[in-house]
Amino acid sequence: MFIGSGTVINVISVIIGTFVGVTIAHRLPARVREVVMDGLGLVTGMIAVLTTAAIVDPSLTETLGKGRPVLIVLASILLGGISGAAIRLEDRLESLGDKLRARFAKEGESTFTEGFVAASLLFCIGPMTILGSITDGLGGGNEMLILKSTLDFFAALAFAAALGWGVAASGISILVVQGGLTLFGFFLGNFMSDVQILMLTATGGLLLVGISMRLLNIKQIPVGNLLPALLYAPLLVALLS
Repeated sequence: MFIGSGTVINVISVIIGTFVGVTIAHRLPARVREVVMDGLGLVTGMIAVLTTAAIVDPSLTETLGKGRPVLIVLASILLGGISGAAIRLEDRLESLGDKLRARFAKEGESTFTEGFVAASLLFCIGPMTILGSITDGLGGGNEMLILKSTLDFFAALAFAAALGWGVAASGISILVVQGGLTLFGFFLGNFMSDVQILMLTATGGLLLVGISMRLLNIKQIPVGNLLPALLYAPLLVALLS
C-alpha cells in the first residue's frame, strides 16, 4: 500500500464505527467488547514482537558491532524514560486533552461538538498515533495504524452510541494530525540511514509492547513518557557508528 494509507484506513474505520454505533451499538453486550479488546491486545503484542525483531538485522551488527544494537535500545529507553518523566510528558498529554475538552466541549453545548472533541482527543493524542504514523511515513508499513484503526472502530462505536454523529467528524482531526506525522516521518527518512531507521523501529517495537500490556490490563505502563526514546535511538546510532 501507499504511504499514508494507514491514516486513510483509520478515518474510514472511525466513520464506519460511528455509523454502527449510532444504529446498532446498543445490541452488543459488554462481554463481546471485552473479548475483542483482549484479542486486540494479543495482536498488538504479536506486532510488537515482529517490530522489535529488527534488532537482529545483520546490517546492525556489521555497522555498530556485536552487542551494541541491544545496548543502544537499552540506552534509548532509559534516556527517553528519564527525559519523558522529567518533563512529565504523559501527564502533559493528558492535561492537553483535558484543556481542549474544557475549551471546546463546554457544558450545555450540543452532543455533536462534544462527540467531535472527545473522539478527536482519544484518536489523535497517544503513543500509537505518533509511532504508527512515523513508521508509516518511514516506509515501515501501516500495520500499526491498521491495528489502531481497529481499536478506534470500537471506540467510535461506543462514543457514537452516546454522542452521535459528531464522532465521525473526528476523522478530520485524524487526517490532519496523523497525515502530518506521516509526512514528517517521510521527510525524516530522507535524512536517516537504514541503520538509524532499523534502530528506531526496534525501539518503537518495545513501546508497542507497553501498549499491548496496557490493552491487556497487565500493567499501565506510561508509554507517553518513553516516547523520547524514538529520538535518542537514531542519535546514538549516529554517535556510535
